[in-house]
Amino acid sequence: MAEVIAVCISEKKGERKKPVPAVELRVDHGIVGDAHAGDWHRQVSLLAQESINKMRALGLDVTTGDFAENITTSGIELVSLPIGSRLQIGETLLEVTQIGKECHTRCAIYHQAGDCVMPKEGIFAKVIRPGSIRPGDRIATVAAPIRVEWRHYDKAGATCERCGDTGANLEQVISEYAGRGVEIELQETLLNEERISESNLVLINGVPLEELLAATAGESDCPSCSCLTGSATSCRTVQCDGEVFEELTPELIRKGIEAVLG
Repeated sequence: MAEVIAVCISEKKGERKKPVPAVELRVDHGIVGDAHAGDWHRQVSLLAQESINKMRALGLDVTTGDFAENITTSGIELVSLPIGSRLQIGETLLEVTQIGKECHTRCAIYHQAGDCVMPKEGIFAKVIRPGSIRPGDRIATVAAPIRVEWRHYDKAGATCERCGDTGANLEQVISEYAGRGVEIELQETLLNEERISESNLVLINGVPLEELLAATAGESDCPSCSCLTGSATSCRTVQCDGEVFEELTPELIRKGIEAVLG
């Protein structure tokens, strides 16, 4: 069973952290009262007790917090977690943002043992859901949400018909998957005329939909866009299984999401 062994904080950076009975985590901040808290990607640091034990085996008298980690864990292989993984710890939710770190100056532990585990086996996370963490809290990995980005041309709040249809289809499919317990985050990116060639592009976890479908992207004349721009304009299309799609249909979007889900 994966669980929290200790929670630690420090008032200053560059010093060992001290174990405390519990810590409070805030979104866009990290751990209240800790020197490393802030609106950045390394709000919370985690290190496994198993990693600390490696240093003890080298003869060092070290314990929780000595490597400046906020949360000492047991029973979970932290370094094997992919970036973007989510951890439910107690009532909080964290998202892994970095594995290991670069040490610009050698710490006292490195000089004593000739090595240090934190740069190799420590991980960093940001707070997604606030709350408190204390020793004994269980740790569970949680599936990260699927991130969908929809790029389309926008002029004073108006977009072309095919892009509008794609947007409606995205909302329909995301609602369907929400009913199945699959979390999908939709980001809408509005484009100006300089980037109109990207209009009607959908990316799922950063990958264009056509790549997930082993399809190809193309373009065709778009009367609706032409009306908005005042000149002849083309919009993206997707060619899949011998058929050209101007709007991205619910079926295509579902296939892309299923490809990501595996």
